[in-house]
Amino acid sequence: MTDERTYTIGELAKEFDITPRSIRFYEEQELLNPERNGQARIYYKRDRVRLKLILRGKRLGFSLAEIRSLFYLYDINDSSEAQLITVLEMTQEKRTALKQQLDDIHSLMTELDDLESRCARELEQIKRGKAS
Repeated sequence: MTDERTYTIGELAKEFDITPRSIRFYEEQELLNPERNGQARIYYKRDRVRLKLILRGKRLGFSLAEIRSLFYLYDINDSSEAQLITVLEMTQEKRTALKQQLDDIHSLMTELDDLESRCARELEQIKRGKAS
């Protein structure tokens, strides 16, 4: 028997402030693979680290498929070179997409500013017309 620290689904859910259902979903998506003891799931440090990486990846905007592909590269490769190259490519793609979204937001904000100004001017004209 190993002395390695184990975790229950409830402990991980509480630590990462997510639901046990979320953890089971990541398992269904083949991102986590805990051991089983009857119906109980037994999570090890590796599972905890993977869960942390899943949540970080999601926060950074990566899809579960992208996260799965990184895990796959890690699992099949002793060297992290392929994984690092892939992460750099994915990061550059994500950065490009976010920059485009930011440009789109700035453009939209300018349009909203213009619309707001026009509406305010027209409303002021209407109010002046009623006052006369």
